[in-house]
Formats: sequence, structure tokens, C-alpha cells
Amino acid sequence: MAESLERTAAELSSIADSVARYRERVGGLAEPFRGGDRDDVVVAIHEAERQLRSAERSLSRALRAVR
Repeated sequence: MAESLERTAAELSSIADSVARYRERVGGLAEPFRGGDRDDVVVAIHEAERQLRSAERSLSRALRAVR
């Protein structure tokens, strides 16, 4: 059981790190469109960034529960 928990914690940690990197990358994609006429793109990118942040938090909660 302990080995399974350690493996799960390692996987959750790795996935949370990846999601954090994706969130940063996605957030940066909106920059070229700010102040232009493509607010729809900026809004869609920011929504994706918010959802990735939410996933990041959920993964962190799961990791705390496993540890």
C-alpha cells in the first residue's frame, strides 16, 4: 500500500508540474492579441489558463491527500 501511495504521489507531482508549465505557456499566448481587435482570442486563452490553474489546484489537493 505504501509503495502504491508513493507511486501515486510521484505521478501526481509530475502531472501537476506539467500542468503548471502548460498554464504558463498558454497564458503567454494571449500577449500578441492584447489591445487588438481579437478580444475573443484573449478571452478564450484566459479561460483556458483559468481552467489549467483549477486543474493545478485540484492536483495539489489530491497530492496532499495522498501524502
